[in-house]
Amino acid sequence: MNNTSRYQMFIDGAWCDASGGRSFETINPATGQPWASVPDATAEDVDRTVAAARRAFTEGPWASTNATARGKFLRRIGDLLAGKSEALGSIETTDTGKMLKETRWQAGYIAEYFHFYAGLADKLHGETLPIDKPDMMVMTTREPLGVVAAVVPWNSQLFLTAVKMAPALAAGNTVILKASEHAPAAMLEFGHIIEEAGLPPGVVNIISGLAEPCGRALTSHPGIDRISFTGGPETARHIIRNSAENLAEVSLELGGKSPVLVFEDADLESAVNGVVAGIFGASGQSCVAGSRLLLHESIADQFLEKLVGIASQIRIGDPMAEDTQMGPLATRGQLARIEREVAGAVAQGAKLLCGGRQPPGLGEGWYYEPTVIDCSSPDNTILDTELFGPVLSVLRFRTEAEAVELANRSSYGLASGVFSRDGARTLRLSKALRAGIVWVNTYRMVSPIAEFGGFRHSGYGRESGAQAIYDYTRTKTIWLNTSSTPIANPFVMR
Repeated sequence: MNNTSRYQMFIDGAWCDASGGRSFETINPATGQPWASVPDATAEDVDRTVAAARRAFTEGPWASTNATARGKFLRRIGDLLAGKSEALGSIETTDTGKMLKETRWQAGYIAEYFHFYAGLADKLHGETLPIDKPDMMVMTTREPLGVVAAVVPWNSQLFLTAVKMAPALAAGNTVILKASEHAPAAMLEFGHIIEEAGLPPGVVNIISGLAEPCGRALTSHPGIDRISFTGGPETARHIIRNSAENLAEVSLELGGKSPVLVFEDADLESAVNGVVAGIFGASGQSCVAGSRLLLHESIADQFLEKLVGIASQIRIGDPMAEDTQMGPLATRGQLARIEREVAGAVAQGAKLLCGGRQPPGLGEGWYYEPTVIDCSSPDNTILDTELFGPVLSVLRFRTEAEAVELANRSSYGLASGVFSRDGARTLRLSKALRAGIVWVNTYRMVSPIAEFGGFRHSGYGRESGAQAIYDYTRTKTIWLNTSSTPIANPFVMR
């Protein structure tokens, strides 16, 4: 451990180790070697973190900080993020294997999320109700929920931190960010921005640790009022069970197996580029990865020839290098799982058009080639298995109705894409596809202004957009008696 970086947690405005000094290593996916030591929080660490967040919510200066002032704190965080995007991007690339040019850009862009919610902080409002009782004025106000547990995965962790933390703080909550045990360094480093922004102690806390005991203790803790989780369905089921202990509100964003439908009238160059970006961008390690390609049979061969030509030429290598186009997978477990699932698809009759192996000459890193699999049957299990890697499964269709049926077969429902020049068709499909996001003649676009979330096994609840700030509040109803006449005796009926 002598040559590794050493990180600490940020709890109650101070940097600290886990109780008992427990820690674990995080691995650089490009080399397969440990590069940092990270605290492994215990249940006791969770207890003191929740206590700090609760004090900050009920007693500290945050409790009396008005909405306009909260917005100024958020704007300061955004400004600091924009200025530190290079350093944060470098840490995230080292820890996750995502390309530096992507992590650097993303760290800068998420400043927009903090700026967006900074502007919304003092726009929360209640209503005056036209009540059906005489001499009564009834109004509603919006109040923060309390302590929010934001559980964030390793991929796009700064982005996912922003979409959870920014609206929560804007609404007046306090936040505990739980970093993934895979690649938590960038989120811990983010604590320095919180410190520099000058938020009161306990308003934002950042802990790291394994699912047991840290994750379980946090999501079942009686001091937690809301849980916002991004990750996989299996972990989500544990979180739902844990939340039975505290009855916390829960929102889940669970990834997907997103279909991209390409029709015979599509602009082929645009569609091919959209598919490439959707599945090979970030090495396919995106919850909205367009990992199922549905092609009209009349253009399928031509389309696949172009697609395979591009995929075969993607430059794989050091994610720190500016000319790299695709970096490694983030974990060794992902690599093993993808190899197993691809072999299973071929055994079920699918045809490997390109990729399907680790590229030679890249040392011990967890690299995997861009892979395209032509599936012979819609029943191939890989078509509904989220791989979180650069693997594209292909099916052909004849009619629009068949395309919709194939697209909606998945148990997931996060995102989808449609490529067609027929405007009426794209509108029909936007309505027919059972997904929370439909991209038409584009793919993998995000904005703080647009809501984000899915259906079915892709979870429930929405992130981003103006509505998100309301999801971190609850309504209080206030009844005011405006009459000067004393209240009547309740036991005298008239």
